Amino acid sequence: MKIMFLPQRRDDTLHLFVQGSTLLVNGDGFDFDRLEDGDILPREAIYSEWFAGPVEMIDGIITLTLILPNPWNYSQAQAFPEPIIVTTSGPIELPKPLTNASMEQ
Repeated sequence: MKIMFLPQRRDDTLHLFVQGSTLLVNGDGFDFDRLEDGDILPREAIYSEWFAGPVEMIDGIITLTLILPNPWNYSQAQAFPEPIIVTTSGPIELPKPLTNASMEQ
C-alpha cells in the first residue's frame, strides 16, 4: 500500500493501521481487497473526511491520498510529508509535530 498525504492545518489527529488490504483510519475500516489492477475507487464513493482523492490499484499496489492534520506546532516533515510504502500489517508511523525543545532552538 502506498499512502500519500495532503497536509492541512487541523487540530484533530489521524491514526492509521493496516491489516492486509484493509486500512483503519481512526478506527474506521476500509477494505480494498476487491480492487484489481487498474481499478479506481472515486473519492465520492468513500465515506470518510480523511480521503483526499481516489483509491487506485496501480501495478498491484493500493495507492491513496489522505489528509494529514497539521497542529499549530507542525514540523517540516508534516508540512511536506513523504509518501509511505506499507509492506507489513500494523500501525503506521506518521510525522510528528515539533516538540517544545526543538521550538526553542
